[in-house]
Amino acid sequence: MNEMDFRPMRRFRQQLPDEECIQILETAYRGFLSVIGDGGYPYTVPLNFVYAEGFLYFHCAVAGHKLDALRACDKACFSVIDEPQQEAGDWWYHVRSVICFGRANVIEDEQEKDRRLRQLGQKYFPDGYDMESDLQRNAGHALVLAFRIEHCTGKRVREK
Repeated sequence: MNEMDFRPMRRFRQQLPDEECIQILETAYRGFLSVIGDGGYPYTVPLNFVYAEGFLYFHCAVAGHKLDALRACDKACFSVIDEPQQEAGDWWYHVRSVICFGRANVIEDEQEKDRRLRQLGQKYFPDGYDMESDLQRNAGHALVLAFRIEHCTGKRVREK
């Protein structure tokens, strides 16, 4: 599918500009990956991720439901919700969300895999953590998925 094949956002007045969507993807802590799972049922899993250059990157085990689903069909959807904000005097919250559609595949190149694992580590490991030691122990037991974003929309909602 190309960009024109995706539905336009119905509530277009709430649509976020592309730059704001990217900013949310760069800073959001966790998101939800949805794939076509066993028996055609949707399968959604919360994941840590990193955004870079039009791609989302996730680590995963070398076997499992998510990986089996993506090997059967590489199409997926990823969504994040930004931290809710409350304006002074309001009881309701303002929430921004982003939904990405694309295709996810295992990174086969070891140097690229290592680079993306380091990006994930820089985002999630605490300061002072021995990332090198962790990568040496665990990188061989992990895969990295690259999710190429084909379509992305964001929305601002007032939960009132």
